[in-house]
Amino acid sequence: MKDREAGSGSREPKRRSRAGDTAARASKRAETPGATPSPALSAARYETVALVLQGGGALGSYQCGVYEALHDAGLRPNWFAGTSIGAINAAILAGNAPELRIERLREFWNTICRPAGAFAWPANALAAMAGWLPPSAPLDAWMNALGAFGALAQGQQGFFRPRPLPPFAFADGSAAATSFYDTGELKATLERLVDFDRINGDGVRLSVGAANVATGNFRYFDSARERIRPEHVMASGALPPAFPAVAIDGQHYWDGGLVSNTPLEYLLEAEPRTDTLVLQVDLWSARGALPKTMQDVLEREKDIQFSSRTRLGTDTVARRQRLRAALHALLQKVPARDVPAQMLEDLRPWMCDRVFNIIHLIYQAKSYEEQYKDYSFGAATMREHWRSGVEDMRRSLGHPEFFVPPSRRVGVVTHDIHRRR
Repeated sequence: MKDREAGSGSREPKRRSRAGDTAARASKRAETPGATPSPALSAARYETVALVLQGGGALGSYQCGVYEALHDAGLRPNWFAGTSIGAINAAILAGNAPELRIERLREFWNTICRPAGAFAWPANALAAMAGWLPPSAPLDAWMNALGAFGALAQGQQGFFRPRPLPPFAFADGSAAATSFYDTGELKATLERLVDFDRINGDGVRLSVGAANVATGNFRYFDSARERIRPEHVMASGALPPAFPAVAIDGQHYWDGGLVSNTPLEYLLEAEPRTDTLVLQVDLWSARGALPKTMQDVLEREKDIQFSSRTRLGTDTVARRQRLRAALHALLQKVPARDVPAQMLEDLRPWMCDRVFNIIHLIYQAKSYEEQYKDYSFGAATMREHWRSGVEDMRRSLGHPEFFVPPSRRVGVVTHDIHRRR
């Protein structure tokens, strides 16, 4: 159930740039017969390289580490898709030149990981002191809890602040009546760090998902079809009841994670289909241990709710694409005169010989993290998530065979270092 309306000024999805074609030719020349090409050379053989970012609040700095490792390896996605915090990271990446992206990500996360209230300085001082101490699970757990408490009590700079009065004091349908925090600062942060003219001009493609409050329908705002503004990104991350709904063209939207926390299906079903390398970065693991405590129960509930069962989705998409490829191959063998025109027209949407390679990374929660891990915005915790993203992506890059395009006969492949292990 998706809201299919397209904004005015619809534009066709952007095709691969001339630079991408040049890179593809260079990759073929550079490959040594019998040797697996580097990930960057393999990536140049796809028409689309997409970075797909799941929602997950404070866990989102993991995605920044993933991108940093990709950037260092010479991979340059030309389509960013995200939900919630993934939409914010995606907007920063799409809205900046490649050489500025990591700097802008760091500026954003260093900003929002500072408490917004009167106790910001003591909290920052404690975090700095803890950074000088040797690693310790009890210390990490304490810092994690401190970050979560600070977010609830004070908000985060450049992101959100608690309202002066609780929403129960109002009944007028206003933002003050329907949310606990004011996100006005986020708009200013996005306007400072994201070049929306770049996104809406000749830059890479950006897609962000949100849920329509009135209809319950899911909607993707896509720069290939409409002009993206800060409000579209904010809507994707407007998780109730913490944050207020965001009005866009007379409609109100909440966090897309309420319906689907992973934009993967939207990307794989988009037309026209192209040979695509998908780097899917999830922040919640669908698999986990049986809970032993109530804290475990609350954490596991979130993991299941927001994981979006990505692996099930990729398996379903793979079966569907193999059916399309088989149908395409079959009809190539049947003389055109033997296929009724109307039947051919009905089958055309199901004919496709494009290939999709999905490289899946999932943040692996640390033993000291609890159910509040998605709103523990402490600086030390953020840096740990970022390092984990760098390490996991580098491990994936250490398998260059992951990035090689699959055969037309296979159609879709998936790779996951955690499942491999």
